[in-house]
Amino acid sequence: MIVMSLIPPWDSNTFHLNKYIDFDKDNIIFYNNLYLKDYDLVIKIPLSEKKFHSNKIEKFNLAKYLYLLDYE
Repeated sequence: MIVMSLIPPWDSNTFHLNKYIDFDKDNIIFYNNLYLKDYDLVIKIPLSEKKFHSNKIEKFNLAKYLYLLDYE
């Protein structure tokens, strides 16, 4: 797959990554969040299987969502 060759190998020193679970009360969806601290970006992966929701990449905004917990 060509796309995979464009992604550099994972190095734990490359990114500072935090993981969170949050709840979007407006859309009633739980998300698994991968927060890239160095870029102030979050990759939001929906945990709901009932409806199709695509992944989101957005600027981190702590006030926008209800964060339930962090994990490793």
